[in-house]
Amino acid sequence: MVERVGISHEKAGMQPTSARIMGLLYVADKPELTFDEITECLQIAKSATSNALNLLLQGDHIEYITYLGDRKRYFRLKVSNWRGSFAKRIESMTNFNQILRQVLEVRTPQTPEFNSNLEELIDFLDYVNQELPGLLQKWESKKK
Repeated sequence: MVERVGISHEKAGMQPTSARIMGLLYVADKPELTFDEITECLQIAKSATSNALNLLLQGDHIEYITYLGDRKRYFRLKVSNWRGSFAKRIESMTNFNQILRQVLEVRTPQTPEFNSNLEELIDFLDYVNQELPGLLQKWESKKK
């Protein structure tokens, strides 16, 4: 299962070692794992583990906690904050769509087919950005 989850993340653009760590954190019996546990379980180099964990932390996929009297960091998935991550993705899409509008303004009229496809993408992203928050609210209402 670690490999299956990892490959899924890798296909979505994640670096292979980071993807495998994500897979391990989803599958592990313990919700938090130390650096050494991750390294040993996946049989990867410490440098590869360190680089991958830093990427995952920067990407806001994982977080770490510490315990009083214990110098180790315990890494875990940020699944409890999925709503916040979802909101960030919507914001990111909105920002990207604004950039696409600026791109379209400076594009040459000599490529009408490409420009038309870009306009269609902008329209679709407008639609998605408009509908996604309502979809989340609908789902929340259904759960109650």
